[in-house]
Amino acid sequence: MTAPHDTNGRTRREFLALSGATAGVASLGMAAWADNKVEIDVETISNTDHSTDVLVIGGGMAGLFAAVKAHDAGARTMIVSKGRLGSSGLTPFGKGFFVFDPETESGTIDDFVDTVSRSALGTNNAVYTRQLAEHSLDRARELRDWGFFDQTLANRPFMKPIEERDIPLLERVVVTHLIKEGGRIAGAAGFRLDAEEVVTIRAKSVILCTGAGGFKPSGFPVCDLTHDGTVMAYEIGAKVTGKEWNDGHSTRAENPAACFDGWGDMFERTPSTNGVEVHHDLGVDMNYRAYKLGNPVEGGPGAKQPEDEIAGGPFVPEEFQRSFPPPGGEGPPPSGKGGAPGGPPPGFGAGANVGGASAGMAIHKSEGLVPHDDRCASNVPGLYAAGDALGSHMAGGIYTQIGSSLAGSAVQGAIAGEAAAGYADGVEAPMITDARLEQIKDEILAPLRREAGYGPAWVTQTLQGIMIPNFVLYIKKAPMMQAALAYVEELRDHHAPMLRAANMHELRLAFETRNMILSAEMKLRASLMRTESRGSHFRLDYPEVDDENWRAWINIYRGPDGAMELEKQPFGTWPA
Repeated sequence: MTAPHDTNGRTRREFLALSGATAGVASLGMAAWADNKVEIDVETISNTDHSTDVLVIGGGMAGLFAAVKAHDAGARTMIVSKGRLGSSGLTPFGKGFFVFDPETESGTIDDFVDTVSRSALGTNNAVYTRQLAEHSLDRARELRDWGFFDQTLANRPFMKPIEERDIPLLERVVVTHLIKEGGRIAGAAGFRLDAEEVVTIRAKSVILCTGAGGFKPSGFPVCDLTHDGTVMAYEIGAKVTGKEWNDGHSTRAENPAACFDGWGDMFERTPSTNGVEVHHDLGVDMNYRAYKLGNPVEGGPGAKQPEDEIAGGPFVPEEFQRSFPPPGGEGPPPSGKGGAPGGPPPGFGAGANVGGASAGMAIHKSEGLVPHDDRCASNVPGLYAAGDALGSHMAGGIYTQIGSSLAGSAVQGAIAGEAAAGYADGVEAPMITDARLEQIKDEILAPLRREAGYGPAWVTQTLQGIMIPNFVLYIKKAPMMQAALAYVEELRDHHAPMLRAANMHELRLAFETRNMILSAEMKLRASLMRTESRGSHFRLDYPEVDDENWRAWINIYRGPDGAMELEKQPFGTWPA
């Protein structure tokens, strides 16, 4: 039988060889499909049922403020988190918190919004950019009162306002389903990691603070984030945006899994605040340089870095082109310096590796649920999102304002909390039938009941081999993306439905793997649709910015037949 070819004459086997996945398939193929040696009695798994007005899913910065502000607005509030409050997701990594203080800034908020818009090439939503500046100082003051800026870890400062308000907190619960009844949100369901228990929460409104996600790469602490909230919301009809953008965080050549910024361990630092400092950073400049010249860290730390000038590559506005110390120079770039084409972004020295450390993640706040107003609401009544789960395009499709990620999560969490509490006050408690809850339980436990199937670790490794290569995810062109999409569709249709799990830990991996597959499909389809290069999205076959056709965001939604559909939303507008 002849292997199928893509439009460039490349066979699937050749594509996998290029992506590095062939070795994984060859060595693990026999172990991919196996009998499911279940370690627990699935039929004795218990059920717990909770109810609340506002359910906050996620325990990071956005989740903290969403819960506090919803409670303070008079709503019964509950937090559910896959990890520990303040200790999972990307919150422990963030150490910079942007504050716009009118007393110390030389420019106005209007100046700030305009500068971000110029750097972002119009991709930012100016309404959410303005909110960041208007509310960041108040959020920083609250965090200071809770002790956030006094210690390296966030759990204790986060617990202070939660315990003071006696807000119920369920930790280490994996939420797998959002429940919609009567055309509006009705709650969520999932399971405990440390107990054989399915958890159901009935809620009048839900706020997704589930963060972004990636393909479990090495080098950036995003491995417990797999776009869970985005996929759950997509499956009940929410629109998703921003999947074509890429985050360009790098890591060092040696010990790439260590979370290290070039001058120290991020987890050993205490957080601090910073003012206006707009850059054009963490795009794919380094990836393009590596694509043209080879790996810039070949030979390890101290090796001479390529200094050749290269033509083409991602467009950086002249206003934001900045200089760096020469290769091998000591210390970080001076304040205000960052984002030069071919140079390392702020926080990374000349020996940093190229991108891939955060593979599968977009620029903070640029992907997630489509906001339908300035209050973090989605198109599903009662469903809100905040932080990296909301595609607010607060900073645009490129990293603009330093420290805006943590600050934006705090600001949006507070806004969403108040909005969700207001919504919950005007609706009746949802009704979910026993038959619907039993159906959801069966869907949750399906990988445990499967007699044989694919191991989630093997499917994840296969997906990584397809999606993480520089020439697929970062330096894009249609033939490679089309070839990758064919593989992702195969995983979606014939592997995700047959994932197995032997215990509650593997059950988590099964759902995370499925979510990553759907996210990969979204990224490829959005990247194929955007036939231009802008911000952190770069295509070799469409290398120029196309303002005539592409001053628009791309939204993704589930069509009536279940297929993935895409649409344009012009910059500066709200969805119809």
